[in-house]
Amino acid sequence: MTDRHEHQLARWAKKGKPGSEPVQAATVVLLRDGDEGLETLMLKRNSKIAFGGMWVFPGGRVDDADADPEAPEDEVATARRTAVREAAEEAGVVLPLESLVAYSHWTPPPITPRRFLTWFFMAPCPNAEIEIDGGEIHEHAWMTPSRALAQRDGGEIELAPPTWVTLWALSRYDSVQQAIESAQGIVPERFETRIAVEPAGPTAMWHGDAGWASGDAEAPGDRHRLCMHSGGWRYERTDRID
Repeated sequence: MTDRHEHQLARWAKKGKPGSEPVQAATVVLLRDGDEGLETLMLKRNSKIAFGGMWVFPGGRVDDADADPEAPEDEVATARRTAVREAAEEAGVVLPLESLVAYSHWTPPPITPRRFLTWFFMAPCPNAEIEIDGGEIHEHAWMTPSRALAQRDGGEIELAPPTWVTLWALSRYDSVQQAIESAQGIVPERFETRIAVEPAGPTAMWHGDAGWASGDAEAPGDRHRLCMHSGGWRYERTDRID
């Protein structure tokens, strides 16, 4: 996010009005081993659509046809099929369904005008040439997570909070195998975002944060938040030491 997006988020939070009805969605974090270590595919979205101008992972809303015919009520199975379809449509990457590992689920704050309830998956990217669609997606790049975070800090790219936190988590891994094995060993974490507006900028809070229930970022106690302040973004999590 640039200052423009941070200010927009702060305005939404101050208004406190309910956003749109939530839409189911899915995204896949495509990984490969590059010359400088673990890399992930980043796509820049068309500025005229949702998350316009931001760099994201391949993904989009769930279509009715994505439902698993053998398990139509299985939310994760449907989301996995959505992520596979979107990877093919947006990046020209064909993925086996079984290669996707469920990693996390994100619920945006109620004040967000367009709300996407999104499953995040991880998958190794097959040796394939990336072919962006030129419509929804205008650019692509393979980046190390650390480089992507540094470019956001430098104002070169824009990231949404779920993307930022995912990249932050990936920055701890040296290889695709390490990242995938780590994701396979956990229950997918669910993040329900609450936004607090502080003088320095908005703060996103999640489960385990002392201020999550009340929306008070100054509440004393444990922390699980992303401080999106003008001096730089900072992830704070009391229950995890890296």
